[in-house]
Amino acid sequence: MKIFYLILTLIFAFFIVTFSQFNSAPVTIKYYYLQEIVVPAYMLIFVALMAGIIITGLLGVVERFRLNRTISRLNKTIRDLRKELRDHEAPPMVEDRKKISNPSP
Repeated sequence: MKIFYLILTLIFAFFIVTFSQFNSAPVTIKYYYLQEIVVPAYMLIFVALMAGIIITGLLGVVERFRLNRTISRLNKTIRDLRKELRDHEAPPMVEDRKKISNPSP
């Protein structure tokens, strides 16, 4: 399994290196009154990719916290309903053993 991950890592690294080589043309970034920034195209693409990964990860964490809170609330509701059901159920019927062992005619 470790070899499989190593091979995948090497393929991914090769993809990144070749992508960087083919997309090394300079790109000028202008935004309103800020100074013009010149970066290679691959750097701009990688920064955008990383920003997307980080934003998606943060949204995933927020969703997980929301779902955990919902699960906790629903589990509390289930516990309360089970307790209420136990409180309202009839006590078990216990028959007298004398009557069962010596039935009267």
